[in-house]
Amino acid sequence: MFDLVIYDCDGTLLDTETLYGEVSLALCHEIGLTGWSLDDYLHNLVGIPLADGFKVIEAALGRPLPVDFEDRIEAGVAARLAHELRALPGVREALAELAGRRCIASSTSLAPLRHNLGLAGLLDLFDPHVFSASQVARGKPAPDVFLFAAAQMQARPERCLVLEDSVPGVQAARAAGMRVAGFTGAAHDKAAMRERLLAAGAAAVVDDYRDWPGEAARLGAA
Repeated sequence: MFDLVIYDCDGTLLDTETLYGEVSLALCHEIGLTGWSLDDYLHNLVGIPLADGFKVIEAALGRPLPVDFEDRIEAGVAARLAHELRALPGVREALAELAGRRCIASSTSLAPLRHNLGLAGLLDLFDPHVFSASQVARGKPAPDVFLFAAAQMQARPERCLVLEDSVPGVQAARAAGMRVAGFTGAAHDKAAMRERLLAAGAAAVVDDYRDWPGEAARLGAA
């Protein structure tokens, strides 16, 4: 068995990736990046810190972003989160079935991360063990946030299992020396994302939390 299970948040525990994508893409179109679709946004930005994502958008746009771009995204997302944010189906039941320690290691900044978990009714499952890439030098796909989480939880990386929905997240977990499973429950194209996660190094992929306790047990016994 593993000593610690580490969960990504957006797209893994919370159904937020599409919401962030829709708000951000609308703003991208407003400032002239009209060639991007939601698939382009999700493919290029999911799983990495927001600041790194802005660099990708600037490169595609060919000029700096407006100074209020982040504020407008956060305001637009906050307005929708209050009404639309929800945990992915089966999260609470699956985590109740899984024995052992758990924590979160997310690319989202710590304050909104905790706020969103509270809105979705999941903060009590992890608190106080909620960690963010804003607490380390480098975001995913660098391993920093996973190594930080393991250190805070006093767990050896090789005894950790990670659940991740993005390629950068899988790469980060692998770089940290951890086993990692992919999650496609929130993906638009589950088959394509499954292949991408496996190619990035995921040891297994699940698309429903009803399958997660059994898969985690199988990986722990391997």
